[in-house]
This record gives sequence, C-alpha cells and structure tokens, in this order.
Amino acid sequence: MTNACGQQDYTSEREALVDELRRDSRVAEQYGAPPLSDTVLASIGTVPRHEFVPERLRREAYRNYPLPIGAGQTISQPYIVALMTDLADVSSDETVLEIGTGSGYQAAVLAGLVDHVYTIEIVEMLGRRAAADLERLGYDNVTVRIGDGYAGWPDKAPFDAIVVTAAPDEVPQPLIDQLKVGGRMVIPVGPVNSVQVLKLLTRSADGALEETDIIPVRFVPLTRDRDLLRDE
Repeated sequence: MTNACGQQDYTSEREALVDELRRDSRVAEQYGAPPLSDTVLASIGTVPRHEFVPERLRREAYRNYPLPIGAGQTISQPYIVALMTDLADVSSDETVLEIGTGSGYQAAVLAGLVDHVYTIEIVEMLGRRAAADLERLGYDNVTVRIGDGYAGWPDKAPFDAIVVTAAPDEVPQPLIDQLKVGGRMVIPVGPVNSVQVLKLLTRSADGALEETDIIPVRFVPLTRDRDLLRDE
C-alpha cells in the first residue's frame, strides 16, 4: 500500500503481521507460552518496523524473523518482541529500562504503552542511529544512552520494568537492584553457544525475586564495556 506521497506505508503488511502473531500465540500456548494480549498486538500494529531495518531489507521488515542491523547485531523476531513486552506487563504511567537498544524497534513498541522508556546501547553506531530514528519518527518519550547496559541506569532507577534484549550468562545484580518492588524483569539468560532461557523475574514485597522460565530462546550476548564496539 502507498500513501498520498506515493511512498509505501506498509499498513497491510503490519496488519498481516499482527494476524500472524495472533496465530503464533495460540500455537505457542500449547507449549506453555503465555498468550499475547490485544494491547501489545495493537502496539506492534502501529510501529513502522521497516523504518528500523536497513533499506535493502525493507521488503522483509514484516516477516516474523530477526534481521541483521549491522555490527553483528539483529532486530529481534516480532513474536519475541511482542512476548517480552507482554511479559513486562507495563502500563501507561510506568517507566521502563531497556538494555540493548539495537535498532530501536523494541523501544518503539514499549513507547506506545508506557510513560517513558530509557534505553542503553553499547555499540555507539547503533545507539546514535536508533536515537535519530526514534526522534525522527516522533517517539519523544524514549531516551537513548550509549553505555554499558550491564550497569543499568542508576540515576533513573528504580524502574517498573526492565527488558533486556541480549543474553548474559547470569542476571546482572545492578539490574536487580534497580527494579522496583512489584517490578518485572524480562531477560534471556545463558551462554551464547548453548541453550538460553527467557526468564521473567518479579520483585516481591520482601525484596526477593520470583523467577519463572518462559521458553528457550537465542539472543546475541550481552556485551560488556571492555568489548565496546565502535563504528570505524
């Protein structure tokens, strides 16, 4: 579909993606995954994923699989983005921390559901590009910072939810410390060349963490500051 300026606006492709995710959700429920909510699917349906992928891949932007975005990183599969957003169980008055901005797509999906998203990207080229794209597209409730996501964002803590889009070997203690009582953290955990598990952690009133394994996943590793990548 094209808009009044003769540019493709991908409305029908977004609608088709939402229908596919709804079907995938029903199948995934049979294997123990929680269902995707209409609220999250509606947010997915408003975000122009084609604006967050390289131009040469725009025809594939609404396919339900990850795509490369440069620097060895990917934009996550839409189903996984929707699932992680749903698990975070966010509301319109909440503040969310995202670790691993990447393309900015996950932040954009969250931005339609919460008061503010703070997102950290360690790869400078990706972070600057995502910040520019999010600003260009009008996501004025997203703040991007270049840095080591393992350390979180202490100045803005505590957070109602934390969404981590890269896999550490274990849950970083700084992120646990920055989660509010009643807050939720969605995070893949495990070595890069082994089985990773998507986990939901909830901080109870006594400060303890309740941990639930959701599904096996595969994510890029959570990069630390000593391995900082810069575009040369």
